[in-house]
Amino acid sequence: MNNSKRIKDLDQFDRPREKMIREGFDSLSDEELLAIILSTGNKEKNVIDLSKEILDTFSYEELLEIEVVELRRIKGIKEAKASKIVAALQLGRRINERVLDRKIEKITSSNDVYEIMKTKLENAKKEYFYAILLDTKNVIIAKDFVSMGDLSSTIVNPREVFKKAIKKSAKSMIIVHNHPSGNPNPSREDFAITKRLADSGELLDIEVLDHIIIGKDCFYSFKKEGNL
Repeated sequence: MNNSKRIKDLDQFDRPREKMIREGFDSLSDEELLAIILSTGNKEKNVIDLSKEILDTFSYEELLEIEVVELRRIKGIKEAKASKIVAALQLGRRINERVLDRKIEKITSSNDVYEIMKTKLENAKKEYFYAILLDTKNVIIAKDFVSMGDLSSTIVNPREVFKKAIKKSAKSMIIVHNHPSGNPNPSREDFAITKRLADSGELLDIEVLDHIIIGKDCFYSFKKEGNL
């Protein structure tokens, strides 16, 4: 017998799904929105209280990068529920990124790059390295994922960085990665890889316009700081 406390066990007027249909999604609290995804609570807590426990346990920044195993530490959250939460959060993030991409189609400053990439990178727990490929008018052709991991131990191979740029006939690129520490100041490895890629780009006639390092609510631009 399933003793989990479900949404339908709540008073009909207080059920989040019915409330959303009746009054619109703006009428729902964050706990109620999450409750719709969860559907059921556990033996001790109804679905609203379980949702509140999740939101009290993890910050919004942590939820953006949450993994199934982390959510399962909460009593009553098994793999199926955890997977639903992660999938919903990642879908929302991807939609937000697509909207930003449409708003900023042409790169005019380092701040444009930060606005495009911050949602994806500023709360990431690992280092991710991307190349933003541009045409002759600095319009974005693609955002290519290159590698993941600490740049001091992960080799960023210029061949891999430029392979798609050549295939897509990019005229220039901006390289971007994050510092999970939140401090965007470049390391010696960051300076070394920037020079290596800039030199390779010069040989291939694909200019590296900038290298942006994303931290927490801030960024470092090699171009802006006169280091490229």
